[in-house]
Amino acid sequence: MSTQVTLEGHQFLSLHLLETLVAVLPVRDENGAPKSIVYGGVERHMITSQARRRAERVYSRDRANTARGPLAGHTMGIRTREWALVTARALESRHGWSREQSVATARAVLQGIGLKFGDPAKQTVVNLTKVLLFAPADAGDRIADHLHAERDSVTTWAEGYTALSLAAAAKKSRGRRRSSAEGNSDGDEAEPAKLPALPKATRAAVLTALAPRDAIDIALYGRFLAEIADSPNVDGAIQSSHAFTVHEAEHTDDFYAAADDVKLNRKSNALDFLDTADDAGAGMTGYQSLISGTFYRHAVLDRHKLRQNLRAAGMSEQDAETAAVAAESEFVSAFVNAFPQAKKNSTASTGALPALVLAFDGDRPFNYASAFQRPIDEAAEGAPAGELAVRRLLAHHDFVRTRRDDITAARVLTYEPAVHAVLQELGVKDVSSVEGLTA
Repeated sequence: MSTQVTLEGHQFLSLHLLETLVAVLPVRDENGAPKSIVYGGVERHMITSQARRRAERVYSRDRANTARGPLAGHTMGIRTREWALVTARALESRHGWSREQSVATARAVLQGIGLKFGDPAKQTVVNLTKVLLFAPADAGDRIADHLHAERDSVTTWAEGYTALSLAAAAKKSRGRRRSSAEGNSDGDEAEPAKLPALPKATRAAVLTALAPRDAIDIALYGRFLAEIADSPNVDGAIQSSHAFTVHEAEHTDDFYAAADDVKLNRKSNALDFLDTADDAGAGMTGYQSLISGTFYRHAVLDRHKLRQNLRAAGMSEQDAETAAVAAESEFVSAFVNAFPQAKKNSTASTGALPALVLAFDGDRPFNYASAFQRPIDEAAEGAPAGELAVRRLLAHHDFVRTRRDDITAARVLTYEPAVHAVLQELGVKDVSSVEGLTA
């Protein structure tokens, strides 16, 4: 099937955003500390693109699944290591299989198509794939329906496959122990028994269920699955940058003390003055790192690639065009509104709104990070970093436009009165809603 698409107008939608965050911690490193980069000779706070992309993807998926937004009613994906358990639950709830048989069969079938699972000796991972698999949300139901329809042949195959797998694993383990005892790292291990191939009809059904199909978020964000050679990978249509502060920034180590309610109640009632020493002090103390600053972030939608992905997934040209238009609108909404969930309750970070969103169309992506290579200095420049960053970003785009004929004028949106005043001063007309950012 041909996946060639035609697209009138510019291929790329470029989005640029400035947002001011105060005392938050949206993303942390392995030590629980804020992430940072050195750029322009100074240290900046950083919010990784991975954190942003997941927040945007989940935002759009949740809206679509609850019949909200442009993608209401469209199929979305789920990324998980638990597809064997998801399929097993569908076998139990939809078809009445026992828990033990449903898990064993689902695991064996997914192993049969090439997926690797965790250590059988560790109950926490034995039924989890070693890699995350991004697939349509209904993939487990589809696999379960096929397994139930072919129950007799599939369960017979699964029992034989599992028995041989366990025997091969035990034989390999014995060989390693013997080699270790003999001081021979190579070992003298016999070839494991050849495992029976998954029946062709079942393999085809499972691969079809796990294929991207019409899941819009897979077409947008892509997926890579190396373990199954004949399962299609998808090169995503969205590029996302790491967000960084437009100025030099240092994090704050905030000391906190958590109260013990029972201890404080006893102390306040003064039941026994001899126990007052035990009632002194907080119930728990510690430190948490917090960051503040004005961040720049950027993302690009490849409209051509999005339509190509949808056509490759089996959509007609008309359906792909309709879905692509809806997906673009939802992508812009997610870019503006979604936010990583870390520390959301203790910092109210998810309530932040952008100071400025700048959108334009072009024949290639444009990243304006270089506009902030020279860090903004509020003290030297005599204005808040947010307002200064808005002026610098708009000036950067206007300058680039004088030298390129393949980009359009900017469409801008703000949620801050002070920034709106700056736009009026500069003679820049802003749109009043997210919808106004799309062409």
